[in-house]
Order: sequence, then C-alpha cells, then structure tokens
Amino acid sequence: MEKLIYTGNDDCLLYGVRMAVLTKKQVAKLEIGSKVATAVTDFFDAEGFIQLRPVMLGMSTDPLGPDPGSAVIKTGQVEYLGQNLSLMNSMILHKQVAVRETGRKIWIMSPNIRLEGAQRKETKRHLFEFTQADFEIPDAKMKDVMALVEKFYVELSQKLKDLPEWRELSIAPFAFRGPFKVYEIHEMEERYGKDWELAASKGHDQPFWVVCHKREFYDKEDPERPGHYLNYDLIYPKGFGEALSGAEREHDYQRILARMGRDRLEMKIYDAYLKKAREGFRQSAGAGFGIERLVRFLTESDHVGDVQLFRRVPGEPVEI
Repeated sequence: MEKLIYTGNDDCLLYGVRMAVLTKKQVAKLEIGSKVATAVTDFFDAEGFIQLRPVMLGMSTDPLGPDPGSAVIKTGQVEYLGQNLSLMNSMILHKQVAVRETGRKIWIMSPNIRLEGAQRKETKRHLFEFTQADFEIPDAKMKDVMALVEKFYVELSQKLKDLPEWRELSIAPFAFRGPFKVYEIHEMEERYGKDWELAASKGHDQPFWVVCHKREFYDKEDPERPGHYLNYDLIYPKGFGEALSGAEREHDYQRILARMGRDRLEMKIYDAYLKKAREGFRQSAGAGFGIERLVRFLTESDHVGDVQLFRRVPGEPVEI
C-alpha cells in the first residue's frame, strides 16, 4: 500500500511502507497552481465571459495538423454505445460552435489529452494530459485577443505578488509588463534559424508574440496577404517557450472545406462540425494557454511535470 503524506519538512522518510513524500517546495508549487486557477476564473468572470463545462469526448477533435510542431502519435478513441468518440486534443471546434450558438464570449478550463511521442519529455514543457484555459470571442480580431491576454498577465502579477510561497521557493514573483513585443515568424527564423523558439525565448526577459504560422485549417488566412495567417503564439522568456496559441478563425464554409481538403483530412469525421459551418459560423478569435506551463514558468520549475501532483509526462510510466 502506498500512502501520500506531507511531513512538513524536506526529508524523505521510509517506514517499511513506501511513502511518497511531498517537500515544502512541491506543496508551494501546488498552492501557487491553485491560486493561478482561481485568478483565471476570476479574470474571465470579470471580463464578462460565460464559463462552459469541458468536453472530453466528441465526434471529432482538433486534428493538430499540419502543424509541424505537433508530435501527437495518435488520437485516443473510445467506443461507446455504437459510436466511436475521440478524446479531446483541444476544444477548438467546439468553441466555434459555442460562439455560434450563444453569441457570447466563452471560456473553458479544458482538460486535454495529447498522446505525444516519448521524445517530448526532453522539451521539459510537454504533457500528454494537461489543462488549458481556452477562450473564444465573437467578432474579435487578433489585436483584441492580444490586449486581453496582456491584461490578464499584468493583473496576475498583482494578484500573486504577495504569496508566502515565493519565499519557500526562494524566488521573486515575476512581474509581467505589457505591451509585449510582436514579431512575425520569418523574423524569428532569420534571426535564430528554423528552430527559433528556445533561443528567442532565452533572448527575452518578457513574454513576446510571434504571428503568422502556417498550420490548421481553422486559423484564418489573411485575405489581404495570401499565404499569411492571422494567428499568434505567446512565448515565455528565459527559455520557457510557448505559453499560448490562438488565431482569428476561418468561418467561411467554402474556405473551411478547401483548407480541410488541402490538409487531406478524413472529412466524414467532421460531418457534425461541417453541418454547423454550412449553417454559418460567426467571425471570432480566441486562444488557449496551459495552466501547468504558466505555473512552471512562475515557479521556475525545471520540468512542467514538476508542477503536477500526478505526473503525465510523455515517456514516463503512469504510476497511479
């Protein structure tokens, strides 16, 4: 029998029964993670968003392709009462439908399952099971999302700055200062090479935006600049890498069909989504940011798995 205890000190004790002992530093990270989750909820509530319940199984999910940064080896499937349902890689398709149905700003504290290859452990920022704050805004543009996100981070600094846990971790609370710098991806590649993210992250002391990534069908192509995309990633500084990913959404039915065809997606999987698109999607923009990655950055943790009580790291066996 294995027990999980907290001894109140940093010693690891064995009493004949294997006991997994949390150190004070580990508990401090969990406390900060709890405060971050509360701050996220409070922020979106104050900004007038409706919080929706998460979807964990669906007829279709985010294909995560043809994003060259994806290393998902398969999408989990569950057979239930004659239906083959997918585990959620992300709720992006459901967010578009939610904005169409409600006409409101929506957000979800969304559990995601991304079954990525074991090599992802080495990035120190990938989990195969994680939670992201996922939001979508009707009639919004890229600049609207950027302004909202920057406001969140600056307010988060104020909410967390006096926590006693910083002393336990022997670090100073990070002070976010907006507005964040904005770069196009070609600038990053010219300066740092194709694998620009880590080097660029290390070269900054505040988060920064990188825009115009060629990726999934639902990220809108700039109508004034074909081949350019109205999407954006936020990158944490000091080597911590990607924080957030989002875009203005492709909402025109014919363009969605064409983009899905370009990506050679199995169209039948997306029948229900395409039916909603044919009936008419609303222009929107949104994003999602990982809660664990945010806590890792704030606590200066070596690996994102270090801020989880139950680690879900690609390449590591699940213990419980």
